[in-house]
Amino acid sequence: MKIKTFKHGGIHPYDNKISAESTIETVAPEGVMQIFLSQHIGAPAAPVVAKGDKVKVGQLIAKATGFVSANIHSSVSGTVTNIDLVADHLGIKKEAITIKVEGDEWLDDIDRSDDIVKEIKLSAEEIVKKVADSGLVGLGGAAFPSHVKLSVPPGKKAEYLIINAAECEPYLTSDYRLMMEHTEELMIGVQILKKAIGVPVAYIGVEVNKPKAIEKLNSLRSGYEGIEIVPLKKKYPQGGEKQLIKAVTNREVPSGGLPIDVGAIVHNVGTTFSVYEAVQKNKPLIDNVVTVTGKDISVQRNLLVRVGAPVSRLLEIAGGIPESTGKVIFGGPMMGKAASNPNAPTQKSTSAVLLMLDGESHRGKPSPCVRCSRCVSACPMNLEPYLLKRLSERKLFEESEKNSAHDCIECGCCAYSCPANIPLLDYIRLSKTEVLKMKRNRK
Repeated sequence: MKIKTFKHGGIHPYDNKISAESTIETVAPEGVMQIFLSQHIGAPAAPVVAKGDKVKVGQLIAKATGFVSANIHSSVSGTVTNIDLVADHLGIKKEAITIKVEGDEWLDDIDRSDDIVKEIKLSAEEIVKKVADSGLVGLGGAAFPSHVKLSVPPGKKAEYLIINAAECEPYLTSDYRLMMEHTEELMIGVQILKKAIGVPVAYIGVEVNKPKAIEKLNSLRSGYEGIEIVPLKKKYPQGGEKQLIKAVTNREVPSGGLPIDVGAIVHNVGTTFSVYEAVQKNKPLIDNVVTVTGKDISVQRNLLVRVGAPVSRLLEIAGGIPESTGKVIFGGPMMGKAASNPNAPTQKSTSAVLLMLDGESHRGKPSPCVRCSRCVSACPMNLEPYLLKRLSERKLFEESEKNSAHDCIECGCCAYSCPANIPLLDYIRLSKTEVLKMKRNRK
């Protein structure tokens, strides 16, 4: 069994997959749900309901306002009580639709049975339209509208479909549980995506620290033509889109380029499962699996949660916030964001809620750079983080652009590896923001 990986950079943090054996539990909706109109990359959706309207589960409540945008559907049945600004987990106020939960009445055309539907009746064009209509976005973190990825630009050709099952971020186990508990639906989802973009073979990349998942995927693979399971070395950020493409295809996405530039389209496990549900069950993206974890948490959980549920409820289900908690993080410890508002509602892309111990959640005091070059060795994008930090400090953003600050994937490997505790990523994020702004202004 040949184990693949990307060549340059990467680190090896502890897995801490302590919730891996916690099966998925469904959280029934109750109380009030707050559903953001902007929970994806691109333009916010525009509401198509008003205060006082009655809605059902799966009903369209906000419509995409452009190609790079996503529809929003009600995750509950009840009454729209408000459309107003609501603080997200970072404390940033964004427009949201508030719905008071009243029962659990679904649209009649959504198939709620446990029956697995194998026959794919839709054409490639109909699949892409269904994905768009259902409000599907990438569930690996970026929340990029899925139909955009499936719409191959003129002059480009899709050659590789890669399913990102690496789940390299420490603590996260939602994708692993989907692979273990919904393997067949996942396989059908892969076949749907293959049909949509017209490729004969799909590759599912799984890190070797998930042997049970690899075994289960391989046990069903023979029943589905054109699917290969690719074992990947356990290395962070193995699940980064560009790193995964390099590992699987040995092709390298050019600076400033996109995966389709090298013939690749990448979808995450959660997204692939939601494609199955949308196409075969007519179910829009109204829920997702959220890992609730931490070293001192009472019970590790993987919860199937309706979009818009208050995170405080998930924490209650997991036994509450222990006194030893230093930070509540939305996502994993490497790319997640510390929550200033732990009562915020979940979004489509909420993958985990991590309670970090107080002793592990504080940054060390920065000291002068010792010129050790560990950040350079760790950077999977072949950048020079120490240099980008100095340029950012001096606001030399033109020089930052020349040194490819815009190619940073914000994985945090540089800061993790720095013995001087310098917050390298913070400086690089600033440069990246300014560089991208300059590039947009030129256009």
